Amino acid sequence: MAKIRKPVKKVLYGEEERKFYWSEGDVHIQSGVIKEKDLKNSKVKTHLGKELICMPANFIDQTERIERGPAVIRLKDIGIILGNIPLDAKTKILDAGAGCGMLAAFLARTSKNVTSYENNEIHLEIAKRNMQLLGVKYKLKKKDIYEGIEEKNLDVITLDLPEPWRVLPHIETTLKVGGSIVAFLPHISQVERLVTEAKKTCIVVKVCEVIEREWIVDPPRLRPNHQGLMHTAFLVFLRRY
Repeated sequence: MAKIRKPVKKVLYGEEERKFYWSEGDVHIQSGVIKEKDLKNSKVKTHLGKELICMPANFIDQTERIERGPAVIRLKDIGIILGNIPLDAKTKILDAGAGCGMLAAFLARTSKNVTSYENNEIHLEIAKRNMQLLGVKYKLKKKDIYEGIEEKNLDVITLDLPEPWRVLPHIETTLKVGGSIVAFLPHISQVERLVTEAKKTCIVVKVCEVIEREWIVDPPRLRPNHQGLMHTAFLVFLRRY
């Protein structure tokens, strides 16, 4: 059985904004060694004299070190999902296609009532370990949502599945009127089929994709980066009527 990774305690920023993570012991990087006892300081030096900035790790730092396995949903997409659903401590959410548990972890930071389905045993175990690593709590079940939904009076359903339209027959008895469905879909053909079939029971609120491009701000260089994080998936937002 795979071991749970140790949480990141410190993040170190070096030259050209390179980032290093520390959990325990001395830090060994290309520019030298930093002793564990020195990591209590905000500025540290390697034994070769290279200076780095040292700061406590936060939740986002932890997510960058999770165990992957299945493809992970990116932060740019998670942000749009969180901003387009009714989300508070009482929101009742079903997340299907847990994967490595990334989206469920973000949802569970706010809502105390998140359940996640995953029918792949390997992915299920990865999600369990990541849940413990990230220090979040939600219900994780080995279940195929295509076969039905146990939970009732849901406010939100999130779907990271190849055939989300197969879930639509289950929403009448499980998702509240006005409740939201979010589907994460790599291919436009999937979007077309979902939207076509969803219109029988849902309002199509939005179909979008998120493209992220960073800028270089290093005077006199002030320009967009030549590379960006382009298409990862389409996001389809629905509301049941």
